Amino acid sequence: MSFDPVFTFGTIGAAALIGMGIAHALDERSLEFPQPVAVSELVALGPGSFDHQLPGEFLKENRPAAAPIVHETIDAQLEIMKYQVSASEYGRCVADGACKPADSRRNGNIPVTGVSHIDAETYATWLSVRTGEVWRLPTDVEWAYAASERFRGDIEGGESDPNNPARRWLTQYRLEAALGRKPDPEPRTQGSFGTNSKGLADVAGNVWEWTSTCYSHATIDMDGKRTARSIDNCGVHAVEGFHRTYMSNFIRDGKSGGCAVGTPPDNLGFRLVRDRPGLVQVALRRLGFS
Repeated sequence: MSFDPVFTFGTIGAAALIGMGIAHALDERSLEFPQPVAVSELVALGPGSFDHQLPGEFLKENRPAAAPIVHETIDAQLEIMKYQVSASEYGRCVADGACKPADSRRNGNIPVTGVSHIDAETYATWLSVRTGEVWRLPTDVEWAYAASERFRGDIEGGESDPNNPARRWLTQYRLEAALGRKPDPEPRTQGSFGTNSKGLADVAGNVWEWTSTCYSHATIDMDGKRTARSIDNCGVHAVEGFHRTYMSNFIRDGKSGGCAVGTPPDNLGFRLVRDRPGLVQVALRRLGFS
């Protein structure tokens, strides 16, 4: 879509931002001149490639199958928040009337929890408008790249045994038990789980993070490639943490329902990616805003 940002920003408003898919969740009161908003520290990651387990449920010859491993490439710099969005940061969106209060109702420099995928998208929209930059949830691939050695995909049970369908599920439960994860429901101060090799804090701690990747119900051929019968369900999204799981978009408490085997997430939160230069940012700069 072409975009020529030669217009005034206040009522850039509804027309331009909605047209760009940025302001669908905010009312007209929020679509005014960007206001100063403190933004979480960012980590800038250079391009790179890695082998990645695809998210979703896979069938081969009408039986559950292991997720294919593919070679993924991040071909441009990736700017991602060092920390998960904090309760105080999210609270500014609530105070502005754009976000619903989180279920956790905590404050300070602990991760906001008790938020759904819908809440996370709304916050990203609000932050984009308020800063004049474009903020969004990371994809599953971007999150895995940033998580680096702390990434763990789905707990796999291997190929299904047609003579014993329960074997695959039992294998999954045994593998999760071997990981030694114990319930840890109380969110901790940012930085409590340390940093990974790429400088991100609290990756795979006790807060799972929403991504923008839709749940996939995929059929694969004998070579492990998706067929035309594969379906993406964007009412459910991949959630990353101690391991990958899947949640319906409206879920705020991971223990209330998910789409994967195993122990549910202790908490649901998120961190964002900044796209630069964003269309809103370009428009503001051309209008003389920093």
